[in-house]
Amino acid sequence: MDWPTISVVIPTYNREEALRDTLADVLKQDYPHFEVIVADQTRTHEPETQTDLQELADAGKISWHRLDWASLPGARNYAVRRAKGDIILFIDDDVQLPAGFLDAHARNYIDNDQIGAVAGRVFDRMKLGDSGGSLTVETLPPEAMDPGIAWYYIDLVHTVKPQQVISARGCNMSFRREIFDKHGLHFDERFRGSAVREESDFCLRIRNTGYIIWYDPDAHLVHLGEEVGGCHDISARSMQYQITFYHNHFFMGLKNLTPGQCGRFFAKLFDCHVLGRPPCNKGGSPLKVAARLNFYTLGLCKAIATQIQSTWTDGQIYTRQDELAG
Repeated sequence: MDWPTISVVIPTYNREEALRDTLADVLKQDYPHFEVIVADQTRTHEPETQTDLQELADAGKISWHRLDWASLPGARNYAVRRAKGDIILFIDDDVQLPAGFLDAHARNYIDNDQIGAVAGRVFDRMKLGDSGGSLTVETLPPEAMDPGIAWYYIDLVHTVKPQQVISARGCNMSFRREIFDKHGLHFDERFRGSAVREESDFCLRIRNTGYIIWYDPDAHLVHLGEEVGGCHDISARSMQYQITFYHNHFFMGLKNLTPGQCGRFFAKLFDCHVLGRPPCNKGGSPLKVAARLNFYTLGLCKAIATQIQSTWTDGQIYTRQDELAG
């Protein structure tokens, strides 16, 4: 079999032991042709991590890039510009990989020319815990392919059957190189903070390439969801985090959805995240609802401002910096 080359991209921010363990799992993969690119946004590592990363880089086992800014979509774009693989595979810096993980992603591209991206299954510790680990989904409902409400129906944790999907999860997703080179797609660096919905935004734009996104439960990993590091550079309880959370959701909708789809998406966002109804199941006290409504409103205003600014800037700040430096 003619296996495609794979570039494994690991954006990282303030992770130590989890990053070291993730790299160890990647480097144990028995796959014929792959490289590992670490886009490192950590200012100062612990001595053990610093030593390990330097030794791996010196031995040519990883390509280690130190960045002096923190942006998840920016780090993804930075790595893509340096990747050499036919397939670009993104994983988080706090995951556990089974044997054959790279093979599982690659087989989909060999078997079907229509597949432009593969969404892998994520054994998410938190979400599996919420369901007791007993929930199993065979076929996702039609709502999971509706861009207005898919985000509340697509389940890449409990689903066990391969099928077409509308989006992937950023901790386990891969793409044909043509998505970036031929079609010119990139991750939007205007998704701020934890960058929630940046991968959803990217996947929605794949619809214009003619490719499909295929979910393969065999391409699975365990997402540890470490509480420190990663995208958790802003406290989940902070005002800035909350405003950014809503900004990113609204911005994704304004960029990619029709007015009707936006209306349904924003209404579902309000129902779930502001009122706290299922599947969010948040506290429904008047004080908490009022606080969330305030963040919802501020996030919408900021997203509208970002969308208006799109008429004269694409917001690719870190990409521009990299191009100028090059």
